[in-house]
Amino acid sequence: MSKISSKDSMQSAPGYLVRIFPFLRWPRLSAQTIRFDVIAGVTVSLVAIPQALAYAQLAGVPPYYGLYAAFIPTIVGVLFGSSAILSTGPVAMTSLLTAASIVPLAAAGSEQFYAYAILLALLSGLIQIGFGLARMGVLLNFLSHPVLMGFINAAALIIAASQIPAFLGISIKQSKHLLLDTWHVLTNFDLLHGMSLAFGLGAFALLYFFKKFFPRLPGVLISVGFLTWISYMVGFAEQGGRVVGEIPSGLPSLTIPSFQWSAIRDMLPAAFVLALISFVEAMSSCKVIAIKTRTRWDENQELIGQGLAKVAAAFCQSMPVSGSFSRSALNLASDARTGLSSLVSAGFVFLTLVFLTGFLYHLPKPVLAAMIMMAVANLVNFKSIRHAWQASKDDGVAAVATFIATLLFAPNIQDGILTGIILSLALFFYRRMRPRFIIALGLHPDGTLRDAARFNLPLLHSQIGALRFDSSLLFFNVSYFEDAVLKLIRGKPDAKYILIAGSGINHLDGSGVEIIYSLSKHLHDSGITMVFSGLKMQVQEVMERTGLMEAIGKDNIYSTDRIAIEALETRIRSAPAK
Repeated sequence: MSKISSKDSMQSAPGYLVRIFPFLRWPRLSAQTIRFDVIAGVTVSLVAIPQALAYAQLAGVPPYYGLYAAFIPTIVGVLFGSSAILSTGPVAMTSLLTAASIVPLAAAGSEQFYAYAILLALLSGLIQIGFGLARMGVLLNFLSHPVLMGFINAAALIIAASQIPAFLGISIKQSKHLLLDTWHVLTNFDLLHGMSLAFGLGAFALLYFFKKFFPRLPGVLISVGFLTWISYMVGFAEQGGRVVGEIPSGLPSLTIPSFQWSAIRDMLPAAFVLALISFVEAMSSCKVIAIKTRTRWDENQELIGQGLAKVAAAFCQSMPVSGSFSRSALNLASDARTGLSSLVSAGFVFLTLVFLTGFLYHLPKPVLAAMIMMAVANLVNFKSIRHAWQASKDDGVAAVATFIATLLFAPNIQDGILTGIILSLALFFYRRMRPRFIIALGLHPDGTLRDAARFNLPLLHSQIGALRFDSSLLFFNVSYFEDAVLKLIRGKPDAKYILIAGSGINHLDGSGVEIIYSLSKHLHDSGITMVFSGLKMQVQEVMERTGLMEAIGKDNIYSTDRIAIEALETRIRSAPAK
């Protein structure tokens, strides 16, 4: 896709208006831009409408909730978000989190369940708006990629498992353990509804056929339309098959969500997790769009846009929404230029709500189940967990633990991601408390001190002990640094100089200053001089401000490892013999 120029955007608008209304940054519309956007919008709507019905089923709410979520929230998301190409609406992960969050609090299919879904949209939206206004988008980086991948892989399996009853036409009473429910379904195969299985397999075959051989055609819509017609012709509903049923025609009514403070208290943790996960999903799409279109995006503004979209969903009696990776990719591939494409997509949802809901009555639920399973198949990526393990054992442990915890806690999968986040942070601080250090160092030909055994280097002079500390020196690891220095001294009984190769020390706090001062003093009393090399400027500035540099002596601080070693060897040679 060609680069979208910002020169044609509405720069005449005052800066404060552009901040409040990000859509004023869209490029000016031209005949060519409108043509591209209309084509992209129509293309996306042909996928969005069937997906909206499917993801409503996944969220455990009536089908029309999905259509409502693909209408007004889509408009709000694109008008107030920072990425004009991002397609907002119902998505698989957010829908699963919606159902998982409410199942422990209300019976599936009850009016209270639906009320909680609306409340969840409101709370998660307000949380995102709050983060955006506070410019706290950077805090989302606390959700590490390995934890996210562990969660997504487990969630994809859970989504697929949750659709097995609908796919097979088996009705079971849900418990608090999804894995146990899935086992009950698989061990009661004799209860399956043959025609439901046929429709599900038929949907699989058609979806795969169009994706493989005719990817440019709206395969999802064609498959859904054809199988709905077959369902009507054979009387699937009259033969015990489960269909979407009656969908009220007309537009959603705008009403204030009803809530109780006790319900808010119960839903807040789940709302926080949903706000976090759904935005990470939207953020991944925004990054891809920004790279391919060479345009900027603002994570804080997108938080506000996605939050407002969720709030809009709550006020139009719908379910939580998010940025869709698949529909955004389709928008991008269709060469959309502005947010007009999303407005066109929402317009076709409007036409469906007003004129076409009657045609959806005979849509088989096994077909929607097959659509969901096909959609989440792309989320399964076990290679990402293996790569995390190969990169770092801690990352691998966090990814695997998140994956297992999410499966075990299902359907309460929010507990799985919280487990992963807590474990990831714990491992992070544990790593920082016990950073890497090397005491058997040798001078490399490039002038740096490196692991002597690994690089086959000769050890330093017996009177020089050297330590490379690969971390900032902060309050939570100063004792570890002290232990490393004492270990070095024990291994170098003849040492007269202890050289700290400080190129890896990026920051020094008050505890670090105190431990260096204390060690330097005790070593000096024992006839050992502490020396530093390769210190960064910001570390030296802390030493100067605190008087530490004066206490150590400026002549004991060297710019490079090589200069330090050569100077120390000269000192040793010139020292009077005893």
